[in-house]
Amino acid sequence: MSDKTWDGRFSDKTDPSVEAFTSSIDIDKRLYSCDIEGSIAHCRMLAEKSIITKEDASVLIKGLDDIKEEIEKGKFKFDDSMEDIHMHIETALVQKVGKVALKLHTARSRNDQVALDVRMYLRQETLSIIKLTTGLRKALVELAETNLDVILPGYTHMQRAQPVLLSHHLMAYYEMFLRDAQRFNDSLKRVNVMPLGSAALAGTTYPIDREYTAELLDFPKVSANSIDAVSDRDFIIEFLSSASLCMVHFSRLSEELILWSSSEFAFIELSDSFATGSSIMPQKKNPDVPELVRGKTGRVFGDLMAMLSMMKSLPLSYNRDMQEDKVVLFDAVDILKACINIYIKMLPELKINKEIMKKAASEGFLNATDMADYLAVRGMPFREAHACAGKAVRYALDKEKELHELSTKELQSFSSIIKEDIFKFLDTNEMINRRKSGGGTAPKNVKAAIKKAKKDLEKETQRLST
Repeated sequence: MSDKTWDGRFSDKTDPSVEAFTSSIDIDKRLYSCDIEGSIAHCRMLAEKSIITKEDASVLIKGLDDIKEEIEKGKFKFDDSMEDIHMHIETALVQKVGKVALKLHTARSRNDQVALDVRMYLRQETLSIIKLTTGLRKALVELAETNLDVILPGYTHMQRAQPVLLSHHLMAYYEMFLRDAQRFNDSLKRVNVMPLGSAALAGTTYPIDREYTAELLDFPKVSANSIDAVSDRDFIIEFLSSASLCMVHFSRLSEELILWSSSEFAFIELSDSFATGSSIMPQKKNPDVPELVRGKTGRVFGDLMAMLSMMKSLPLSYNRDMQEDKVVLFDAVDILKACINIYIKMLPELKINKEIMKKAASEGFLNATDMADYLAVRGMPFREAHACAGKAVRYALDKEKELHELSTKELQSFSSIIKEDIFKFLDTNEMINRRKSGGGTAPKNVKAAIKKAKKDLEKETQRLST
């Protein structure tokens, strides 16, 4: 076999610096299993269509299985001169079974071969991420259920706004990560398309059976256009977009955990197992895990932008620029899986400072809206009620009191509608209980949401395990 699969056209050897520059084996060697599985399916199809003999196919398949075993046992040697994982496996196959190995590449190109490998890889990683998000959402639901009676301030503009149940707050993140799982699941439709048989870009003259290959590799759909099949990286961009959005949700949650664990809030305490100290300040307990997750979000954004920038000006069909797709894809996959895994472990270990949260929810006039509602229910137009409550807040500020600390007489100075029963309206627990509108923070609603989530997670876990 020639030094290169393509060097029949060339009279000079490749410069070593070019070999090092163009090599991707340090990145794409993780595709070995997909490459070998795809090659075995291609080999079986070639034999089925009598393009190669069944005897040759048996030899090739045995050789490919042996190479896979060597790689998994760490006995396989990688070399920059062979560029990528595809050439490594092909060269090793020639060394193992002889010239019959040269038949394996019949009716395919590295262009459709690498497209197949990346799709197979991303399919299995997407399924893995979907399963992990199930575990993450389960951790959120369990934390919410454990803390059903905990009240904290809800915020807008980072200012205390209205009291909510902590469980309701946590279930908001459940909804975010549920949408992430749905996006990943939907993207599988675009990932799960079999490109092999497109060859370099124009298809092949051999009488191949692409549907048979697709069936062997569990692809429900075969690509419709050979040019598009080898040049399409939309499915990677779509994954990176979904991964970026998932990391946005992680970053928002991380930011809240960082704030809540500060001495200024003191709403929670991170477990010692998921925090670090300072090299100079003995008292410090730093929220490094959520901080790193927040920081890694930028990495995944960068992966998406790199992929978009790489593809935006490429003419059809395949261009070597696209070799860089795996760098950003693998990076985003690794980061996202690491973040999900660490959160699954960290969330159950959070210490919730219930009393501090409740105290914060009882201060700062979080019941002002309820005073306005009290007046509106009794006939005052809401805009007037809003102004009336605002005046009461101004008065209470001057007196250094909360609304519920004012006397009935003081409150009645703002409206004769006000009676003794207003204090029930201004009670934090009652404020929570009254918010019964669909999706609201009333305990009945939150319990129902948790119950539904647990049921859905059970079904999802069963589906993913089959």
